[in-house]
Amino acid sequence: MRRFAWQFAGFALAAFLVVVPLQAQKAKDKGGAPASSGARAQDRITREVRHELVMLPYYGVFDNLTYRVDGSSVTLMGQVTRPALKSDAGNVVKGIEGVDRVDNQIQVLPLSPNDDRLRLAAYRAIYGHPGLDRYALQAVPPIHIIVDNGKVTLEGVVGTQSDKDTAGIRANGVSGVFSVVNNLRVESDKK
Repeated sequence: MRRFAWQFAGFALAAFLVVVPLQAQKAKDKGGAPASSGARAQDRITREVRHELVMLPYYGVFDNLTYRVDGSSVTLMGQVTRPALKSDAGNVVKGIEGVDRVDNQIQVLPLSPNDDRLRLAAYRAIYGHPGLDRYALQAVPPIHIIVDNGKVTLEGVVGTQSDKDTAGIRANGVSGVFSVVNNLRVESDKK
């Protein structure tokens, strides 16, 4: 009888040592997860959204894609020259693990031969200028030229304030441009 009591006590202790940590882990997984895991998930989604958008095959210098991540919801914004790029952006973001909802607010710019001419002229004026030509060597150049009914908006990031000012001046010098909005950010100010 004594031997049975000791064996029973040993099994009870072993069960206690196994079951209690498992129950604690279950409680932690249910609702006691640290808040930092939510922040890490949002950071991961943010990085993946950026990567997927930059990797789109038709995304170029005349398009501007921005986004906002709120938990598992992603809002896409910006302007594109092709309707297919808008739908492609929405589809690739929907496929990211952890994204439950995508609000695609991307504006498709109207077709206009005059705007196409202004896009090319602004591209040549900005990226053909010594000092700014180094930005043209990247896969997706960082200065995005958005033309909507003769109005030019510059979006993106440049290295110096001088580059920002030069790009704005060069775009303003293009014949036929009604106005220029220079939304370029300087890399050192980005942080």
